[in-house]
Amino acid sequence: MSPRSPSVNEELRRRSQVRLLEATVELVDERGYEATTLADIADRAGAARGLVSYYFPGKRQLLQTAVHRLMHMELARGLEREPRPEGEGAGRELLARAIDAILGLARDRPRLMRTHMAGILTAEGFIQCPEQQRLAALLRDTVVAYGSEDPDTDYRLLRALLMGAVVAVLLPGAPMAPERLRAELFHRYRLDWELGLPPGEGPPGGSRMSAQGQPG
Repeated sequence: MSPRSPSVNEELRRRSQVRLLEATVELVDERGYEATTLADIADRAGAARGLVSYYFPGKRQLLQTAVHRLMHMELARGLEREPRPEGEGAGRELLARAIDAILGLARDRPRLMRTHMAGILTAEGFIQCPEQQRLAALLRDTVVAYGSEDPDTDYRLLRALLMGAVVAVLLPGAPMAPERLRAELFHRYRLDWELGLPPGEGPPGGSRMSAQGQPG
């Protein structure tokens, strides 16, 4: 049998990492962070225990990478959803979809996203990884499509606003409704409530946001 080519080896490594990242998301969502071990993750992924440590220096780094991958994939799915936005209002629709994708994760995966945000706020802080960079690139492209004249600054502001909204949704004992936070973000960016994936029939309070961000 001839040895595998470098490209085949690279694809096998990529698939192994994907299985580990998917297993991490599943287990932390099911059991919580403390109850999930690296051995559990390896077992769920069908991988050797040593492979986890080979790819990732620790459980916290593995979790951040796994959640950033999930966020990247959900964001990409939302941005690419048919019908694809075109024309003058395409950038506004894309920004609305981006906001809805991130708020949707906070609403639908609360344990996972709460654990992720708690990890970012620890001493280890925000961990740079390829998945985070892919997520950042998508958000930056979105603010460019929206019409930003300073995309590097505006991307960081959007990231901060989205992180703050996720924390507000998940704050133990004092959570805010995702719909209310969506209304505030849409007002900030002057987006119509009907853009993206609007929940229900309208924003909290019964008012409608106009294209200029004013109640209509």
